[in-house]
This record gives sequence, C-alpha cells and structure tokens, in this order.
Amino acid sequence: MTLKQGDLIEIEITGLSNNGDGIGRYEGQVIFVPDTVTGDLILTRVAQIKAKYAQGSLEEILTHSPYRIRPKCIVADKCGGCQWLHIQDEYQHQAKQEQVIETLRRIGGFSDAIIAPILSSESSLGYRNKVTYPFGISKTGNLQAGYYRKNTHQLINLNQCPVQDQHFNHILKAIKADISKQEWTIYNEKTGEGSLRHLSLRIGKRTEEMLLTLISNDRNLKGIQKQAQKWLDRYDNLVGVCINYNTKPNNIIFGEETFCIKGQDYLEESFAGLRFQLKADTFFQVNTEVAEALLNVIIERLNLTGEEVLLDAYSGIGTFTLPLAKKVKKAMGIESYSPSIVMANINAKLNNIDNITFEIGKVETILPQLDFTPDIVLLDPPRKGCDRQVIETLLKLKPSRIVYISCNPATLARDLQLLCETQEYQLTYIQPADMFPQTPHVETVAFLEFSKPS
Repeated sequence: MTLKQGDLIEIEITGLSNNGDGIGRYEGQVIFVPDTVTGDLILTRVAQIKAKYAQGSLEEILTHSPYRIRPKCIVADKCGGCQWLHIQDEYQHQAKQEQVIETLRRIGGFSDAIIAPILSSESSLGYRNKVTYPFGISKTGNLQAGYYRKNTHQLINLNQCPVQDQHFNHILKAIKADISKQEWTIYNEKTGEGSLRHLSLRIGKRTEEMLLTLISNDRNLKGIQKQAQKWLDRYDNLVGVCINYNTKPNNIIFGEETFCIKGQDYLEESFAGLRFQLKADTFFQVNTEVAEALLNVIIERLNLTGEEVLLDAYSGIGTFTLPLAKKVKKAMGIESYSPSIVMANINAKLNNIDNITFEIGKVETILPQLDFTPDIVLLDPPRKGCDRQVIETLLKLKPSRIVYISCNPATLARDLQLLCETQEYQLTYIQPADMFPQTPHVETVAFLEFSKPS
C-alpha cells in the first residue's frame, strides 16, 4: 500500500526522535508522530509525506506504552512548552542517554566513548528559574499570557505551569489581573500595533529574590510607577520591576535596552558558593540545580592543582568561569555580548576574584590573537556549535585539555570529530545532563586530552 496524505493507519512506536516525536514504521516507511512514546500502539493520520519519511498526528492510542503516564498539566496536549510530560522521568533519562550515544556514534564516529549516567535534578518539575510569556487578547477581549499551541502562534492561556518555579504560580494570575485593569494596549504581532509584548519572571532559586519585567514597545506606560510599587509592596521577594524596550517586528523577545521602574534591576543568586547578580536579560542556566551538578563534575574531572591557566570561550556572565577561577592560577573569559561582560566583571568584584579578565568579541576573532597558550579551554557555544575557525585555532594552540559543553549532541559530535581526527586529542569522558526535563533537549559535557599520536 502506498501511503497517501489523510490515510488512517495503525503503527507501533518503537523509539523517540531527537526532536521528541515518536518513531514508527508502516510497510518500511518511517513515520514521526508527536505526543507518543516507545511501546504505544496507535492510530495515526498521515499529515505529510516526504521523500524519506512521513509525519502523522495521534488519533487514538490502542495500547498504552508502559512508559506513558498521565501528564501533570491540564494543557499538556495543547501547549507547545513541553513535549514529554506524558513520559516517565526514568524513560526520559534513558532516551536522552541513548540520543547522546547514538549521535556521537553516527556523526562523530565515537563508538566506544565513555559515557557516564545522565545527571538529573531531584525533581523534574518546578525547575525553571526564568519564564517569558507572550501576551494576547482572547476572542472575548480578556488578557491572556501563556505559551503557544504546538506549531502555531495561537496562545494557550496559563495561570500556572508545572515546570516553572512554583513562586511564579502564586502570582501569575494576579499580575495578569492587575495589567488588565490598566490602559496599556497589548501587542498584535500581525499588525504591529499595541504596547505590551511579553511578561518575564526570573527568580534566584537559592535566594528566592525575583524580578518582574514587561517587554514593551512603549517606554512610557501610563501608571507603571504606581503599579510597580504595588507589586513590590505585595510580594516580599520581588526586588525589582523593569521594562525592556523592544520595537523590532520579529520573534526576538528582549530588546537591547532594559530600565528599572522600581526597586533594582537585578536579583542576587547563590551559585557554586559564589554570589551572582542576574538581570532580566542576562543568560543564566535555566536549571540551577543541574547546572551546579554539571560544574561539580567538571571540577572533579579536571582535578585542578591551582597552577593552571584557564580560558573560557563563550563565558557569558562568568557562571562557570568564576567558580573555576577560584581554583586556577589565572583565568580569562571571551564573550561577544557586552552587557554580559559588564555583569561578569561585577560578579568577579562581588566575589573578590582578581585573577580573571574578560574580553569582548567573537571567539573566532580573539582566540587566534592570544599571546599565551591556556592549559584548559572551556567551550560552551550556542546550538550551532563552534565556528570552524575556533576548531582550527585550538588545533594550533594545543591546550592540554578541552572541556566542551553543548546543548546540541549533533553539533557536539561534529566538532569533537574535527578535534579528534588528527588523533592529537582523545575523547576521554562524556557527561550528559537533563537540564531541560519534560523536553527532548539534553546538555552534554565532553572532556578531551591532548596526546601526540604515536
């Protein structure tokens, strides 16, 4: 039988893809179906047919997988924020572990890499220390804030979310009610009209200090001073109310300018025994507990003596750079986003760390200009991985050890293969981490050591 769009067929889900969909086959044809899990026997409606695969929608579960659970969210079947709330935590960990193993083998050629069991947090819920909700208006004219329906820009209104810090759940509904009483207009992404675009909440998981930020294309929201003070008076752990100014007609949430309305424009967090100031638009790992566990693995594996020179490429605000700087002779961070450099220097001073410098610029530009060879290079690039120039420069510099942190196993495997193809670097250890529970995303740290080929 030749598959046609609209066909209703019965298949068994035999695995999970890297983007979270279930994988099944029908007469040899691979079919990807969202909202399923290995072991499900389902009826699926064929939605799209490609050259090498098809995509289907879940119509009915005939036999439930032993890995399937009831989602702890009333809009799990609609909201696009999480893909795996219907899957047992243990099987999520197994699937992510297998994703790392298979991707390293298939793309990087690493069939015998030492891969540690995946790190995970004590709870797979309530871990997100930052949320950003788009605003919208319902058909009945009510203010909404939430996440978009899967594969659409149709807003799913939320008053609580199981993966966000529970402090946010206590205030989200009230904040929306307060905003709905103001004269502020809500942004319409189709017409470009209206002011308020997003609501952002950030919390220090250890300090419980919180920031509230409105993303708006209007600097002067009428009555914002009075409302901001009311929020500060009402919520004891709220330390600041800010506006982020963004007028660009695109999907980038934060604009380049953030200013404080009341209170302070940062919160304090405790991480790895250090104090960090975090602003509304500062990048900081969304899962504090797992990020710290990952850092502890890095420290343990490096077995630092205090005499090393460390270079942290893509250093951000120094989240990993500063704790490591406390354990080495000298450290340097490279970061292309200037506000992060400002915060990194503030945080270094806050913790009396004076053996570190931060350089602003692209890693591929600054790395070849170094007048020293670091003993250890820490890489933490965006999802696209390292620029080829970065890899080539590292192969010339030949640091003794490289630690590569990645949120994308595919680009990690590609870059590791480039670093190891001359056999000057050996991949010694891989540590996966479940930084993003209830989603298919996995964080991975790879450890490489320099050794001249025999």
